[in-house]
Amino acid sequence: MALNENRLDVAERLLKPHLKEDPFDAAAIRMLAELAARIGRWKDSENLLRRAVELAPGWIAAKANLALVLGRMGRPAEALQLLDDIFAAEPEEVGHWNLKAATLGRLGDFDEAIALYEDVLAKAPKQPRVWLSYGHMLKTVGRQAEGIAAYRKAIEIKLALGEAWWSLANLKTVKFDEADIGAMEDALHSPGISDEDRFHLDFALGKAMHDRGRADEAFAHYRQANVLRLKSQPYRPREITSTVDRCIEKFTGEAFAQRPDGYEARDPIFIVGMPRAGSTLVEQILSSHSLVEGTSELPDIPVLAHKLGHYPKSILDASAEERRELGVEYLKRAGVQRRTDRPFFIDKLPNNWLYVPFIQLVLPNAKIIDARRHPLACCFSNFRQHFARGQAFTYDLEHVGRYYADYVRLMAHVDAVLPGRVHRVIYERMVDDTEAEVRALLDYCGLEFEPACLEFYRTERAVRTASSEQVRQPIYREATEEWRAYEPHLGALKEVLGPVLDCYPDAPAAFLQR
Repeated sequence: MALNENRLDVAERLLKPHLKEDPFDAAAIRMLAELAARIGRWKDSENLLRRAVELAPGWIAAKANLALVLGRMGRPAEALQLLDDIFAAEPEEVGHWNLKAATLGRLGDFDEAIALYEDVLAKAPKQPRVWLSYGHMLKTVGRQAEGIAAYRKAIEIKLALGEAWWSLANLKTVKFDEADIGAMEDALHSPGISDEDRFHLDFALGKAMHDRGRADEAFAHYRQANVLRLKSQPYRPREITSTVDRCIEKFTGEAFAQRPDGYEARDPIFIVGMPRAGSTLVEQILSSHSLVEGTSELPDIPVLAHKLGHYPKSILDASAEERRELGVEYLKRAGVQRRTDRPFFIDKLPNNWLYVPFIQLVLPNAKIIDARRHPLACCFSNFRQHFARGQAFTYDLEHVGRYYADYVRLMAHVDAVLPGRVHRVIYERMVDDTEAEVRALLDYCGLEFEPACLEFYRTERAVRTASSEQVRQPIYREATEEWRAYEPHLGALKEVLGPVLDCYPDAPAAFLQR
């Protein structure tokens, strides 16, 4: 009951003592795994589910949970192997087909995933969450009109399905009419609505009010949504600050000079920075080049950075052979997502900014691009954006401001000890003088200029991020100033940013003193 009501603290207080008394209760282990997954502790969830499957090898539900967790950890190939056993045992279970389609999507097999969703919906057309997942896949491959229709079908079946409303809002190109707003408000006030549906509806209503220029009402909805989101995804900003402190202390110029060897491959192009800072735009521009393949936000670098122990100490303690092996393993893992024989590929996980020193040590010839946007525009855009997982710092303006400042601080240190290693793309400059910025970007990557890179919006490829529809149209200026309508609400954000805001696009001088 506590899990169903999302009272995770209560559930934990009940489960842990019970498992001390009966450590072989597979059902309780599975519940504790679900709790761990809900708060983003994916590795703990995986370990618990493997234990549950070990205790009850025929329990298909636990195997399905494990496949889901593996997929969300960025290991869809392993999840797909589990799904073979699951299908052999329960071939008609619609949920398993839905899980397989989602797993195929994570592997980049979009056509097969879409076909699977269509088979599921032909058998069970009244499944709103399957329509929702089908819509996500259609959006990813650029079939926007069909994606919208799928989201609308999910809403038709279940009006209060908040994620479907947010998915429409998240397309950025959809404008809600008065009937939509009325329906969302009715759903928001319906009895028994879950917190998950409520925060999705608040995010969607925030977008609707934003589009109408009603900034105060929009902000109220965004604030309510983020309060609920933070409740289920608590964030401790001090942890990132402490990690950045350790990185600055340990990753000195001397430390890099003493460790020049890693894996020599030149294939990867990493795009790092804050979410909502133009990284998808940079990816789309580069993916329009005939020698570059776009993949997605690959989860592999953070996993490998912690493979040998605590980061950053473990990578500095690693031998030259261990660093090389990590580089090889990264390319092997990333290769699962590749679909062409182009010589270069992009890994666009913004949060990899924290692991730029790690990348330098294991893949010293990789290109690293830092996509940066005005701090108020970027931070408030994150606050307005609901991320399904992995960005818990975005649910509070002070948290996102601290995260932005820590990011600038570490990148300034990298610039100081590895001058010229990272190429920075300032979003506002890209908007103002696109061709000059694109030429500079290609030059850094060692690529000849190709006109297609200026017509990036014509490039047909799968895009999985929140900016999927924005990069399918030419660059426009409007988004650069949207934060100004909300400036009366941004006092706390400005305060926590401090000199980072004052000095933008440069880093504060204090960050450069080594």
